[in-house]
Amino acid sequence: MAEITAAAVKELREKSGAGMMDCKKALTETNGDMEAAVDWLRTKGLATAAKKSSRTAAEGLVGVAVEGTKGAAVEVNSETDFVAKNDQFQDFVRTVTQIALTAGDDVAALAGAAYPGGGTVSEKLTSNIATIGENQTLRRAKVVEVSKGTVVPYVHNAAVPGLGKIGVLVALEGDAPVAEMETVGKQIAMHIAAAFPQALTEDGLDPAVIERERAIAAEKAAESGKPAEIIEKMVQGAVAKFRKENALLSQIFVIDNKTPIAQVVANAAKAAGGSITLKDYVRFQLGEGIEKEASDFAAEVAAAVKG
Repeated sequence: MAEITAAAVKELREKSGAGMMDCKKALTETNGDMEAAVDWLRTKGLATAAKKSSRTAAEGLVGVAVEGTKGAAVEVNSETDFVAKNDQFQDFVRTVTQIALTAGDDVAALAGAAYPGGGTVSEKLTSNIATIGENQTLRRAKVVEVSKGTVVPYVHNAAVPGLGKIGVLVALEGDAPVAEMETVGKQIAMHIAAAFPQALTEDGLDPAVIERERAIAAEKAAESGKPAEIIEKMVQGAVAKFRKENALLSQIFVIDNKTPIAQVVANAAKAAGGSITLKDYVRFQLGEGIEKEASDFAAEVAAAVKG
């Protein structure tokens, strides 16, 4: 059998766009014949996967999973919403979310983690791209954990259990009965899905975001023509309002529209007769922050006909 060198694997990867392990396997199967290896990859559908990687993937699914006192949320993107309904894609997102519970939320480490049945998460994703026919990306993951208490999962409008377009985890720490924690945790998770907090506390808000809001408030206040000291108070008030409205613990509970979330937690702890602390949370919304390419379907068809 011919020796499979790193240079040969690299050359095949450049020619085909397939993954490194797939290239090595192709060369092994074809006894090092480069052209035969390209054909082998093509028959397996793997040579086309990389060509799809330049296409925008902003659809897909968010998965959430909890095991013991640890929870994980993962977002995997696809090009169209149709793929989100595909059993193979759903199984992949569900499996990767479970893997994240032990592998952690570093995307590179998660991609390199072992996938059930053989290979890695990344290799399984490449295979899925080839067989499903759309670009797909493992975009992000987040793991939260408490030493004592519970992590409550919630998926808004779930496509199937644990998978949907908005996934939330609420990490509650304390010695209150778990059943009581789960009740208030579910309510807070629903609030998070609706209210979209940007941080747990006001101090946790991104300083760059605060400065941008300050600049906007200053520009608006300047248009009032009021004295400088009044303008400064207007700016300070606007920034304080923004901080309060975007930090989870100071947000007003959407269910009663009057109680700050911090007080909701305190009230639940008092009623349960134990301690409850809202330690952390996760809110993943599918495609959040991804710029989608605008397409004109009629123009695309016209161009194809002319071509």
